[in-house]
This record gives sequence, structure tokens and C-alpha cells, in this order.
Amino acid sequence: MTDYGHPIEFGTFITPVNAPPHQPVRMAQAAEQFGFDYASFQDHPYQPRFHDTWTLMAFTAAETSRIRLMGNVHNLPLRPPAVLARSVASLDLLTGGRIDLGIGSGGFWDAIEAMGGRRLTPGEGVTALSEAIDVIRGIWDAGNPERLVAGGEFHHVDGAKRGPRPAHDVPILVGAYKPRMLRLVGEKADGWVPSLGYLKAEDLTSANERIDDDARAAGRDPASVRRYLNVGNLPGDSAQQVGTLTALILGYGFSAFTIGGDDPAALERFAAEVAPAVREAVARERG
Repeated sequence: MTDYGHPIEFGTFITPVNAPPHQPVRMAQAAEQFGFDYASFQDHPYQPRFHDTWTLMAFTAAETSRIRLMGNVHNLPLRPPAVLARSVASLDLLTGGRIDLGIGSGGFWDAIEAMGGRRLTPGEGVTALSEAIDVIRGIWDAGNPERLVAGGEFHHVDGAKRGPRPAHDVPILVGAYKPRMLRLVGEKADGWVPSLGYLKAEDLTSANERIDDDARAAGRDPASVRRYLNVGNLPGDSAQQVGTLTALILGYGFSAFTIGGDDPAALERFAAEVAPAVREAVARERG
């Protein structure tokens, strides 16, 4: 069990509904008003009742001033990595460094295929995601005078011009559960972003150990991999939620928590009663 000592952050997970059109934007504004650090949005391009996530993030960025924004997580099979890299960098520049990047290998393959995406096996998805991370970082490497060439099995870039460089070092956060994906997190990602509903306590321990081992094998400090956790709507009253989150920080190394973001009253209560109490409890333990 490890506390990696990262600053504690709280964010929201907003459903990008398009009826009424401005609903998710208002939820991001509420999150900013209540002091949350970031607002995140699902990315399901095949879902007709949802906004396109990148369009929504751009509009939301113009309607907020402080809060960071991210997809949680972006659907890589429908977002070519070279184009995604430029989208991220552009919005990060326009917002002065308020964009993070969450990506996943894909799911709901029938819907992805119906939208023109390629169906991948789990193993192929890991390979494609690894290639995509290399392409994205290659595009952002604007100081490199050589054009980007990447001849991967799933992502090909043949002499692309690099740039622009984002306004800040955009973290690449990967949604992962299985051993090969966790290995990729340890080897290449800046953060791990699982959802609590899919993991048990023993899974958290073993996944963290795998990420740490693979980070060390790749010559990386395990603490360089930030641990995010989508917790949704936590059960219990405020005191119980404080206990749950504090234990996840001190016992399992998580330091950024994403709660359900569609109820402004729940956001206000959490920001007033839970978030500051968690920070105080962790500060006492850390000394």
C-alpha cells in the first residue's frame, strides 16, 4: 500500500447530453463555481443523444475560466491520434493550459464499427493505444526538426509536420484494467484512470503493483504515474465518504477523484463537506 504524495484533486464526470443543449456546460460551470479542479466528459461518438465531446469541450472552455477539462476517456478507435494530438494542443493553447487527455482502447465495438471504426481484439487494442501515445507525443514534440514517421501496425504517420506544442505538459491518462493495459500504463502513461465500479479492493492493490513494477522495468519512477479514480456517486453520508476517499489515498495511492457531475446540489455538498475534510485528513497523516 502506497501514498505517492501527490496533491489531492477532485473532478466531475458529466454526461454530455444534447437535450437541453447547454446542460453539460452548466454542470461544468457549477463544478468551477464550487471549486472542483477539473470537469470530465464521456466520449461516445456513436451515441446520438450525446454531444461530440471535443466540440462540447471547446464550447465549455469558452464558458469557463479556471477549471481543467478532459475526456474520460476519449474513444481512440474513432479519433485518429495525429488529429487528436493537434486538437488537444490547440485547445490547450487557447485555454492557457487547461486540457488533460484521457484515452482508452475502445469498447462497444458494434457501435464503433457502425461509425466506420475498425473492430479490434483486446490485444490489438493495447498495441493500437501504445502506437497512438507515441504518435501523440511525436506531434507535440514541436522542437524536433525532423518530420514524424511512425509505421505502426494500426497507426501510420508518414512525414507529418510536428506541432503545435501544448501550453503545458498535457498528461496522457489511460483507462485500464487488464494486465497488458496496466503494463502500458506503467511503461508510457502519465496517469491511470479506472472506474471504481469495475474494481475490488484486492484488484486495486494488484493493479498498482503491476503498474509500479512495469514502470520500474521501463526506467520510470512509479510515482510519476498519477492515479485517478472515477468514483461516481459514492454511498454513505459525508463522513463516510471522507473515510472512503482518505483510505483510497493513503492505502492505495489515488490522489484524483472524479464524482458524478450531473447534480449541482450534490456537487455543492461534496465541495463544502467532503473535499476539504479529505484534504485535511490526508495532510494530518502526511505530517
